[in-house]
Order: sequence, then C-alpha cells, then structure tokens
Amino acid sequence: MHKNAVPSPSRALPSRTRNRLVSWSSALLGLGLVASALATSLPAQAQGSRSVPTVQAGTPADTPLSERELATAALVHVGSKTCSHGRSVRIEAAPQAAGHFVLQSGGQRYLLRPVETSTGAIRLEDRAQGAVWIQLANKSMLLGQRPNRRLLDDCSNALQQAVAAAMLRNPGPDLLGIAQRPAGQ
Repeated sequence: MHKNAVPSPSRALPSRTRNRLVSWSSALLGLGLVASALATSLPAQAQGSRSVPTVQAGTPADTPLSERELATAALVHVGSKTCSHGRSVRIEAAPQAAGHFVLQSGGQRYLLRPVETSTGAIRLEDRAQGAVWIQLANKSMLLGQRPNRRLLDDCSNALQQAVAAAMLRNPGPDLLGIAQRPAGQ
C-alpha cells in the first residue's frame, strides 16, 4: 500500500461497527430518497418558491365546483367554534357563491372553497390568502400556507367535542399490537 493511501473503511473497522455503519448509511440513503421524492411532489410553496399553491393542479379558484366538491361542501360544519388558547372562529356559507364558505377569526376573513381529498378529511382553501381549513371528526384547524404553520388549532363545536370524548373513552385498536398478532387470532 502506498504511504499516502487511506485504508479502506471496511478493513479499518471491526465487523460489528462496520455493520452498524452500513445499516445507518442505508437508512440515511433511504431517508434521502424519500425526502427527494417528497420534495418533488410538494407544492412550490413548500420548496421555497413565493408562488401560492393552486387549489388543485390547473384549477383556477373561480371555476365551478365539481359534484364531489359540492358533496364535500355539504359536510362542512357551519357556526361558531372554540379553539385552543381561548380563540374562536366562525364559518358560514358564502351568500355570493354556492359551496363556498366565509371563515372569520379575529380580524382575518377568508373565502374558502372545498377541495377533494383522499383521506376523508374536509379541506377548504383560500388560495389568494394561502389558508387551509381542515375539518376532522373530532376537531378542525386553520393552516397558513405562507408561514407554513397552524394559525388556529383544536377548534370544535359540540358535535366534534362529543366525538373527541368518545375517542378518549374508546380508543381505536393498537396498530402495532394487531400487526404482531399471529394470523387467525
């Protein structure tokens, strides 16, 4: 071996340490590939661009709502909701646009449009202001796309509070426990 040559890491390390490094580097490589895939699928806003993400790819905010979006709009809880930190929000149907909603909290006002999701969550967006309202069975939240943070969290009406209480009394199955059970049990 040449006097300036660097010994191969596989020869310089004990096998146990080498195996750990290989598994860690494989894991990091896998995370890098996942991060790369996510970065290419994220909207331009999440990648550092200043443009506001579209409601749906190629769908202008003023286009008519699809049947699925109108079906989503029918599921939106309207009225006042209490949120964490003593804040509140009011969401009402927009009188000038069927299927759209006006959300008011503090001094902010958003005109929201329903957006189809694959998760079952109700999603409303104000593309112009970069706001997203997510309604789940047990709570709702307002997300800001520009600052990329939650503007309001744990917002709920009486129905959502009842669902949250039921979820506490009867938690769902432990997914790890189910995955480790032998088949047929």
